[in-house]
Amino acid sequence: MKLRSKLGLFSIILVGLSIFTLFSFGKRVKGDFPKKSILKFNKEVPVFKSGDLIFQSSTAGQGKAIQLATKSPYSHVGIIFEHDNGLFVIEAVQPVKITPLKYFIDRTANKEYVVKRLKNAEDVLTPKKVIEMKNWANEYLGKDYDLYFEWSNERIYCSELVWKMYQENTGIEIGELQTLQSFDLTHPIVQQKMKERYGDKVPMDELVISPGAMFDSELLEEVYAE
Repeated sequence: MKLRSKLGLFSIILVGLSIFTLFSFGKRVKGDFPKKSILKFNKEVPVFKSGDLIFQSSTAGQGKAIQLATKSPYSHVGIIFEHDNGLFVIEAVQPVKITPLKYFIDRTANKEYVVKRLKNAEDVLTPKKVIEMKNWANEYLGKDYDLYFEWSNERIYCSELVWKMYQENTGIEIGELQTLQSFDLTHPIVQQKMKERYGDKVPMDELVISPGAMFDSELLEEVYAE
């Protein structure tokens, strides 16, 4: 009887441990990243940090027009943040949202992207500051993308979101502000987009921050390029 009791108790303990293990494993992989994607992703890229800027090129939609007007291969930028089970990108698309980093990379033209980091990131991006930036970004989630590139907070575009996130939370201005008239607006593709957006009333004096201007900032250093 004693042996049977011990075996019974041992069986109960084994079942309990199995349930706990399954629950814990499930909790680790729960979320937007499938298990295989997490394992593959972690082997193929270096360690990125909260606050890193990720630049992406795209010739779809207005991407080509932005490249031509700014004379930069980069037409989109987001900001990377660590959160729970992985790395995510806060980006201004339609609407402003949080995208798993793997998915952000997967949609990049030819999988080519560049990640840059503030040169003094260790001093500026303290854990407290990162939380402040996340909280600031939360206020913009769901906000409409700004097709007109206006310097207001009613709608917001990609580089404007990242630029203001840094400027308003750290006082650092990554990239030089320009006006629409400072870009090359002569290409037919650019002129077509301008016509679609503004008609005959182009706001030439509107302040703009482009992904290219942020990419060229001397405040950043390259972390990774694919």
